[in-house]
Amino acid sequence: MSHQEILANLQEKVIKGKIKEIEQLCVSALEEGLSAMEILEGGLLMAMQRVAEAWKNGTAFIPEVLITARAMNIGLAVLEPQLAKGERKNRGKVVVGTVLDDLHDIGKNLISLMLKSRGFEIVDLGVNVKPEKFVDAIREHNPQVLCMSALLTTSMIHFREVISALEEAGLRDGLLVCVGGAPVTQAYANQVKADVYTPDAVSLADHLEARFA
Repeated sequence: MSHQEILANLQEKVIKGKIKEIEQLCVSALEEGLSAMEILEGGLLMAMQRVAEAWKNGTAFIPEVLITARAMNIGLAVLEPQLAKGERKNRGKVVVGTVLDDLHDIGKNLISLMLKSRGFEIVDLGVNVKPEKFVDAIREHNPQVLCMSALLTTSMIHFREVISALEEAGLRDGLLVCVGGAPVTQAYANQVKADVYTPDAVSLADHLEARFA
């Protein structure tokens, strides 16, 4: 098989979630002379981007995205020792979390996966995150970006509390704050003084990839 055929085959296996085959395909691709970066970009990430675009266009659904993401992570685990040697560009560090009083994690997980696939380092704080935990994470990890998610109108009020807490701690300047979730709008993002709002994870990944190119 040509290198192009190897990558195309890997893409299809990732999209179909063929977990047992992906690890061996990545190992075989390395043995065939493909670099870890070529396998990552031409195989794993291309598969993730294809499914993400289909989801954005309404021709794929969240379960398909999550299946592909899980498969991508299996392959990434094989490639990481090679990527750690400096092949992969690190675009920056992003802290993500779902705000207080909200236990929904699908949106947060999609954001994490999309950004990870674009070369960002992710610090995932989980769900139901208190403002002080966000502040502590920003102080500890010194990220370029903070992404907060909320799926409830009753929980998105905490965006303002987190941003105010960051201001009081002297950590707001130079930090790009992104907010999102089903009830969130651009007008609300402006109201709480967030820097970025996008309607979906793909758009956010596109925005941050361009911003930190």
